[in-house]
Amino acid sequence: MSLSPGWILIELLLGGIGFVLFTYGRKQERPPQLVTGILYMVYPFFVTSPAWLIVVGLLLGGGLWWVVRLGW
Repeated sequence: MSLSPGWILIELLLGGIGFVLFTYGRKQERPPQLVTGILYMVYPFFVTSPAWLIVVGLLLGGGLWWVVRLGW
């Protein structure tokens, strides 16, 4: 893990997105948003590359979009 300003900015951005999704999912009782929010807040602790951090974030966002589009 690096402590460069770019890395910290990406982590804060993803953590903020995760927190908003988690809060929305909890208040609206929406499991896809709740789970995705938790994953957005947790996965940056396990990913060591900024490129993979962005790729996994995009995959999580795309997965959430797909699940909501299916009607969850």
